[in-house]
Amino acid sequence: MFTGIIEEIGKIEYIKRGTKSATISIHAENILGDVKVGDSVAVNGVCLTATTVNKTSFTADVMAETMRRSSLSELTAGSLVNLERAMPMNGRFGGHIVSGHIDGTGVIDSFKREENAIWVTVNAEPKLLKYIVEKGSIAIDGVSLTVAYVDDRCFKVSLIPHTSDMTILTKKKVGDKVNLENDIVGKYVEKLMSTNSDDSTGKNSGKSSSLSKETLFANGFM
Repeated sequence: MFTGIIEEIGKIEYIKRGTKSATISIHAENILGDVKVGDSVAVNGVCLTATTVNKTSFTADVMAETMRRSSLSELTAGSLVNLERAMPMNGRFGGHIVSGHIDGTGVIDSFKREENAIWVTVNAEPKLLKYIVEKGSIAIDGVSLTVAYVDDRCFKVSLIPHTSDMTILTKKKVGDKVNLENDIVGKYVEKLMSTNSDDSTGKNSGKSSSLSKETLFANGFM
C-alpha cells in the first residue's frame, strides 16, 4: 500500500530484457536505508518487489503483464523514476490510497504555467476516464494528485512547485506516456453495484442493483 507521496527520484542503472519481461536496477540515495529483499517499492507508481538491495541500488523483476500495462516498457538506462516505499503502519496518509496496480497509461497533451502552478493535461482512454472525477484523486506515475478538470477525452491536474521539484512529471515531454491508477474506491463501488447483493459467490449474476443509501450501507460503505 502506498500514498502517492514521492520520496525520491531514482535513476535506471540498467535493464535486462527478456522476450516479454525484464529485470531492472535502480539507483537511489535516500530510500534504501530500511529497504530489504522482498520489500515493495513503487517505481513510477508500479508496485515492484526488491530482489537485491545494496547501499546505492536495488533490483526488481518486471513480469510481462506489467510491461504490457505500464510505461515501464519504455524505460532505458538513465531514465529517471519516481520512488516510494510502502507505507508503514504508523505513517501519515499524506496522499490517497494507492495500490501500485496500474490501470493503464495516458499521454501528456500539454503543460501550461499559471503563476506558481503548472497545469498538466493528460489524454486517456474512456475506460480510464470513467473513474476520474473532478476534485477526486488520481495517481500519475505514482504521484497522488487532485483532478481539476475532466471530460470525455482528457483530464487536468495542477502541480505546486514542491511536486514539480520532487517528482519527474515536469521533466517529461508532450507525447510521453504516464502510468495511471484510478481511485480504488470507485472501482470497488462499481463492482458491488453490478453484482446481485444476494449472490454470496461474488460472481456477476447479470442483474444490476440500483445505487441507494441502503445498498451502500449493506455493503459496508458508512
